[in-house]
Amino acid sequence: QDSNGKARELSSWESDLRRREADIKRREESLKNAGVPMEEKNWPPFFPIIHHDIANEIPANVQKLQYLAFASWLGIVLCLSWNFIAVIVCWIKEGDSKLFFLATIYALLGIPLSYLMWYRPLYRAMRTNSAFSFGWFFLCYLIHIGFCIIAAIAPPIVFQGKSLTVTIWNNWRPPYYEGIFNNSCTCGLTILWFPSY
Repeated sequence: QDSNGKARELSSWESDLRRREADIKRREESLKNAGVPMEEKNWPPFFPIIHHDIANEIPANVQKLQYLAFASWLGIVLCLSWNFIAVIVCWIKEGDSKLFFLATIYALLGIPLSYLMWYRPLYRAMRTNSAFSFGWFFLCYLIHIGFCIIAAIAPPIVFQGKSLTVTIWNNWRPPYYEGIFNNSCTCGLTILWFPSY
């Protein structure tokens, strides 16, 4: 009798899911018929989650700048991923779980928020030449740069000596901190060097 109840619950859940899927398809079709532009998700190619088409949507005179911004955003994704891996090594070696949780939160929030708060508004501004989108991009990008500067300086009130600056200052450089430093420098220099081409 218990399995019959679970089977009924599962079939009702499945029918509800089918009804919702049909409703979503109906809404998408009505939006498409109304002339609302629908952006097809096409990036990354192996698992599309965002719409990204610089070559066809961005004017030719600013495509290089948009590619530079995209490289900058990918650099942030790479640095936050590397930071997460390096902090896992620190956690295993030193047993400090606070840094691990901070790195996890920073990676889980930093990647999507950097995309939504400054990269996507810049993409939209380049595509539509919208002053509001440019203003939003500059505001959020400056806030992000300010956060990165504070994280690099790492005032002892917040970080308690666990920063790249303090590590270099004390001349104590375990391999994982050197990895973080080298990766940050490489990403930064690549982004600065990229506009020359």
